[in-house]
Amino acid sequence: MSIDQMKPGESGVISAVGGEGALRRRLLDMGLTPGTRVRVRKVAPFGDPLELSLRGYELTIRGEDARIIKVKKDAS
Repeated sequence: MSIDQMKPGESGVISAVGGEGALRRRLLDMGLTPGTRVRVRKVAPFGDPLELSLRGYELTIRGEDARIIKVKKDAS
């Protein structure tokens, strides 16, 4: 599943980061790397942007970018 499909409060571990070139590099530079635990804190009313919590900080990303980040959701 991708991060944009997660609901607030759900967490998981990043399994893959898609995209190419500068976009992929920017996402990786922001700490969105495979193996990183991430939790969705908030989602804007229309689903864009999303606020994530990872590596001890909060990060807000566009829904378009969240679609290309695949996660393995924690079992509930």
